[in-house]
Amino acid sequence: MDSKLRAILPDQELLKLYQQMVLSREFEESCAEQYTKGHITGFLHLYSGQEAVAVGATAGLHKDDYILSAYREHAQAIVRGADPKRVMAELFGKATGICKGKGGSMHLFDPGLSFMGGYAIVGGQFPIAVGLAFAAKYRKEDRISACFFGDGAVNQGTFHEGLNWARLWNLPVLFVCENNFYGIGTEVHRSSALADIHKRACGYDIPAVRIDGMDVMAVYEAVKWGVDWVRENSRPYLIEAMTYRFRGHSMADPGKYRSAAEVELWKARDPIVGFAKRLADERIATGEQLEVIREKAAAIVQEAVKFAEESPWPEDDEVYKDIYV
Repeated sequence: MDSKLRAILPDQELLKLYQQMVLSREFEESCAEQYTKGHITGFLHLYSGQEAVAVGATAGLHKDDYILSAYREHAQAIVRGADPKRVMAELFGKATGICKGKGGSMHLFDPGLSFMGGYAIVGGQFPIAVGLAFAAKYRKEDRISACFFGDGAVNQGTFHEGLNWARLWNLPVLFVCENNFYGIGTEVHRSSALADIHKRACGYDIPAVRIDGMDVMAVYEAVKWGVDWVRENSRPYLIEAMTYRFRGHSMADPGKYRSAAEVELWKARDPIVGFAKRLADERIATGEQLEVIREKAAAIVQEAVKFAEESPWPEDDEVYKDIYV
């Protein structure tokens, strides 16, 4: 039987996509458990259900391309290459965290990976992404900015300003909207006169496309094409990925604004389950092989929790370091 997946990527790369989605899900579900135990405090926004976007998009980017995101960014950091142990330690507020325990869940940052931050301010990433793209173009570097944001950010002034300047200056920015239909508890059609977010880009003469954000291969192919187009033309491009978060906006949100039937409908389209079926159907991996991948991912996350639990708290004088004034 011919494999459609093998026509796109070799087996090893396909299994890597699956492993990254499973690791992301295991990490997020463990975060939920650690939050209920009181080990993670503050706001915690989980990515369960949206894994296909982070994994597929990152696979389509070049390693030096900048990535910027919002506050639901744990999976994006890990898929980019951040050590799950250091990410978990950051969520615990420990000194061994990726930001020394000072950033927490919403502010992961690692310039060594060109992962230029999660932003707790809604829409805060747009000007930074455009500025990084400007710097890359000015320095004649072969890199672009990939700016991830949710549907709840598109009514912010920074969204419009960012798209306007990116097109006005012809900057290499890939805008990726993760449309999960809800800005906290408000459905997108109740807050936006034009709920088809990709159509907004035409107001700035930016080409755009809407894709299935629950299909990791659809995301990979769309982002790879978009990245090549942005790089070749040094102009912005926008992708709207239709996806769904399985949990509430944050751990403090019971999600009563969504019906149980709606949530179950989308859970039936689980990107991990769907991709596992394709891998099995096309004889790229057996069920047993996929289960081994899941077990290894679970072990990595357990090790990350243990590392975070055993790590020290920041010293008192750390409060005076890494600040501007």
